[in-house]
Amino acid sequence: MHMYKNLPCRINTYGNSFTYSSQVSDGETWQEYLAAHLGEPVRNYGMGGYGVFQAYRRMIREEKTDNKADNIIFYIWGDDHHRSLMNCRYVTFYSNWNNRGGRRFHNNFWSHLEMNVETGNFEEKENLLSTPESMYKMMDADFMYENTKDNLMIQMTVYLRKGINGLNKDHLQKLAEILGLPSINFKNEDELRKDITVLRNRYAFASTKHILKKVKEYTERNKKKLLVVVFDPYWVTKSLIKGEIRNDQEIVDYLVDNNYNYVDMNVIHAEDYKSFNLTIDEYFKRYFIGHYNPAGNHFFAFSIKDKVVNLLDPKPITYKGENEKTENFDGYLEK
Repeated sequence: MHMYKNLPCRINTYGNSFTYSSQVSDGETWQEYLAAHLGEPVRNYGMGGYGVFQAYRRMIREEKTDNKADNIIFYIWGDDHHRSLMNCRYVTFYSNWNNRGGRRFHNNFWSHLEMNVETGNFEEKENLLSTPESMYKMMDADFMYENTKDNLMIQMTVYLRKGINGLNKDHLQKLAEILGLPSINFKNEDELRKDITVLRNRYAFASTKHILKKVKEYTERNKKKLLVVVFDPYWVTKSLIKGEIRNDQEIVDYLVDNNYNYVDMNVIHAEDYKSFNLTIDEYFKRYFIGHYNPAGNHFFAFSIKDKVVNLLDPKPITYKGENEKTENFDGYLEK
């Protein structure tokens, strides 16, 4: 925390690097813009690379400490759905990541979800390498292969990126049946890639719905208020701006059908885009440098502020009751 860090904190935020606000300075995160507006601190528990499940597990851990809060903002971004199901996301991008100087090492082994294809139930898996010393095992290629080759989400992801040819046909077919999909066409390469793309997304979204249910149950059981944020600028927002169907519609439908309090930043950006005479790329340059730039974080903070204020009781100092006198400059500034 940067703004009002010595005051009690009523809001904790969880998610990935868009929650963490990568690529900006300490005072330029959306939490700090929001804190400056509310007049009270907002705590940032975002972590670059996290999926939905990893953010959930951090929430469970942190809310048991003295830094617990009555209000939770749970942020789901982009491909967070898929990350939840990987036991070591690093193996899906290391070849590209390692060739770009200055990148930090991250997305090593962590706790994750997996579907048991025999029972059809999700199972929580603990971190295989949970100590600093054990992480040196990642230098052993045989260890890495043996402990990641059977993870179906890693397998599908690397296959679609043309990193492998082989797939566990039996387990993938069972997974497809559990998720209500037709048989996978393993005989035609083009059709197989289409089928794996659909299966990979269905698997990911099923895991997110499973986790969201647990998040809601946890917050209700502990008498906390929950605000879910969904945002996928590069995959969903651009589709909405183009008038295309969004690929994560089942997540939005789940939030609506189960009465979640949520903010859809994809819709907000699509509406904001209408105010400009710009190409999509020109519009994105206003707010993004990969992650949000400071202007993007400011836009995000003010887009969700009303939802956040509605969580808080009593209201923050900047939202006094109607009976309290405030200065009104109408007419003065126009002269």
